[in-house]
Amino acid sequence: MIGAVKRVTITVPQRSYEAIIENGLLERAGQELRKLLPDRKQLFVVTVLPVKRRWGKKLHSSVAAAGFDAKFVEMPDGERHKRLATVEVLGEELVRQRAERDAVIVAFGGGVVGDVAGLLASIYMRGVEVIQIPTTVLAQVDASIGGKTGVNLRAGKNLLGTFQQPLAVLIDPAVLSTLPEREFRAGLYESVKCGVIGNVELFRVLEDLSVKDLRRDPTKLEWVIGESVKLKADVVSRDEREGGLRRVLNFGHTIGHALEAATAYRRYLHGEAVAWGMVAAADIAARTGKCGPEISQRIADATLRLGALPKVESEGKTILRLLKTDKKTRDGVVHFVLPRQIGRVEIDNDVSEQAVIEAVSELRRRSTAKRPRG
Repeated sequence: MIGAVKRVTITVPQRSYEAIIENGLLERAGQELRKLLPDRKQLFVVTVLPVKRRWGKKLHSSVAAAGFDAKFVEMPDGERHKRLATVEVLGEELVRQRAERDAVIVAFGGGVVGDVAGLLASIYMRGVEVIQIPTTVLAQVDASIGGKTGVNLRAGKNLLGTFQQPLAVLIDPAVLSTLPEREFRAGLYESVKCGVIGNVELFRVLEDLSVKDLRRDPTKLEWVIGESVKLKADVVSRDEREGGLRRVLNFGHTIGHALEAATAYRRYLHGEAVAWGMVAAADIAARTGKCGPEISQRIADATLRLGALPKVESEGKTILRLLKTDKKTRDGVVHFVLPRQIGRVEIDNDVSEQAVIEAVSELRRRSTAKRPRG
């Protein structure tokens, strides 16, 4: 295993920025922010209560030592609060706290916080700066990189959103030590995704690592996060706004998003839904001859060995209906990201409805099978 990636550059037309990955980085957050913001004093930290309770004092002490006045702005915790109404409430609070056009918003939390705070930053006073400090595995390896923001509608996930690239992403794997095991595992599915779509070494490492091993070894965890970030940064740098290549990052998300919507965003953590979506996509790839059954099985095994996932009870026809409203659907055609081999995927817009129904049926069968936890 190579050494940990410490700094990864994301190059987009607007500007380049860095994702910094280092254990203990939260204690130096103020120093890093001062380099980026030499003349600013106020920070508005959007977060949720659990994150504020565990890590708020450490962040506040760090930025205060660097001369910042940080004001914490809380939002409700959970995917069901990823709505436009939450953005409005946060905006009103920023006005109340006298945030002006030079305000800097810090997204301090998981993927929901990052998406909501990023959207808020993109439209508050017609756009202010945002810095991402992700505190979950999912946010560190995926959601905080690339500038996507969004909130959900009843019809589907992330149907309202913008692109708002951050000034920087500060990733401290040490904050994951207090993350519940279920949330920790949910984020690792996105790392498995990165392995399937373009990082063979990362996939092979995750095939052999247990969740317990990873939580006990800060160096390995830092490496896994760094490799995941590096893969996403490379894709985003070549296709910022999902014109083509970036769509490969949606591996597992097509059916995954439909599963979330079918259960009103209450049954699955996002990473868990993506996990089932990856298993389904691998199944569809094997059924349609895009990959051999051994590749499909490797992907399913690497995904499911990480631990138990919530059961799939949705019917295939329900998933098909929801796929039609997904933002990745174009001209009524659903686009799937399907694996050809480990490290290579392709976009397929000719997957039959029957293949989807059979794949969802297979998810229902798999979800009742007992598997050892990783």
